[in-house]
Amino acid sequence: MTQIPTPAARLRAMIDAGTLVRAPGAPDALTARLVERAGFEAVYMTGFGATAARLGLPDIGLMSQTEMTGHARDMVRATALPVIADADTGYGGIANLIRTVEEYAQSGVAAIHLEDQQMPKRCGQRAGVRVIPAEENLRRLHCAVEARGSSDMMIIARTDALGAHGIDEAIRRANLYRDAGVDLVFVDGIKQIADVEAVARGVPGPKVVSIVDGNETVALRTADLQEMGFSMVFYALTALFASVRAVSDVLGRLESDGTPRGVADRMVAYAEFSEIVGLERFDEADHHWG
Repeated sequence: MTQIPTPAARLRAMIDAGTLVRAPGAPDALTARLVERAGFEAVYMTGFGATAARLGLPDIGLMSQTEMTGHARDMVRATALPVIADADTGYGGIANLIRTVEEYAQSGVAAIHLEDQQMPKRCGQRAGVRVIPAEENLRRLHCAVEARGSSDMMIIARTDALGAHGIDEAIRRANLYRDAGVDLVFVDGIKQIADVEAVARGVPGPKVVSIVDGNETVALRTADLQEMGFSMVFYALTALFASVRAVSDVLGRLESDGTPRGVADRMVAYAEFSEIVGLERFDEADHHWG
């Protein structure tokens, strides 16, 4: 009997083949379905988006491990794509880190990333990020790799040292963290093309880059990133920011006009929405068994 490859195995195979894995951020399971429908290779469960979708609050470390892993399970159920999940700092000490890795592995995500921020943590794009000593985080990464056990879930080591200590320290940490046996490394907080290029030159092997809307890195196309040697690219906030703008505009028009008639061209039809959420599958089951 042929064994179906797990999402993690499929993600690993793409990276091993040299494919640049494009993973737009999804704040919720519905957006994850839309990412799959658009034809991307993977979906990124961003902590920024998860916090906004579940709590309506900023990304300042407010989501608990239980909330994040529950969110991950929902997203894994919603899409066949490999899900790459934000695991923040591991949500506490060594015991918490072990549980975090085990819970994410059980959720079915294909990969997680763990960062070296101090608590309280914040979005890597903001000023004021603080990081723990590199050697301390190296021990935590060794622990995470061991805690993974026989799971094929990939582990990404993320460093937020760029904003705190500059590009040279960020590159040093990325190379150091690879020695812990992680699968990829990730320098977060990049806002300038020159820093993307510096990471490409200074960090050999599989690596991740995040392209965040609002800074100059959006000028880089996937072909550019592939040529630089990146294995994975996150578009963490694009779908979230686009959906907030679209919904805000439609609601503003509805409030002023007193009818949704004028915004019908900005909405999907009921039938298309039903197709997106997979209603036909349940209708067929109900017709056959109900």
